[in-house]
Amino acid sequence: MTQATASNAPIGRFPIPDLHGLPEDIRSRILAVQEKSGFIPNVFLVLAHRPDEFRAFFAYHDALMDKPGGLTKAEREMIVVATSNANQCQYCVVAHGAILRIRAKDPLLADQVAINYRKADISARQKAMLDFAMKVSASAWAVNEEDFATLKTHGWAEEDVWDMAAIAAFFGMSNRLANVTSMRPNEEFYLLGRLP
Repeated sequence: MTQATASNAPIGRFPIPDLHGLPEDIRSRILAVQEKSGFIPNVFLVLAHRPDEFRAFFAYHDALMDKPGGLTKAEREMIVVATSNANQCQYCVVAHGAILRIRAKDPLLADQVAINYRKADISARQKAMLDFAMKVSASAWAVNEEDFATLKTHGWAEEDVWDMAAIAAFFGMSNRLANVTSMRPNEEFYLLGRLP
């Protein structure tokens, strides 16, 4: 199965499996996402090339992004958008930018966070969160007790810090995989959440 966008560009470098030939659990998940969103995000089709890795990827994704905790779902998406921009991952900036616009109910925020979160219309607490996530993304070896102390002054709990680090680390892997596979963002993502 070859998938292409309206511009006829392929959605990824590796073979895209036929939806009907996929294992039932993966096909069901993809069809559920299609029913909910009206389209199949290309990440599902590209990663379906390797079913075991697809399952592991989305299990960890869901554990990080859909759980309750001190970070809102919008704040989790802010981390993805900011660090994905630093990693030059077009797919994740575009796709998670759309999700951020929807979760934050703000058509401007995702672009602000992607371009320069330090100038974005977010709180000092959220900027501290993104400072830490960016450090984890670029130089996790340099994380130290001062980072934890700074986050604590902004009201972040240690479990929140774990979530920040895990999201930045997971999407660092995701960004690299998306770049290597030449994963192309769905055109639908560009318009989602743009109009209030």
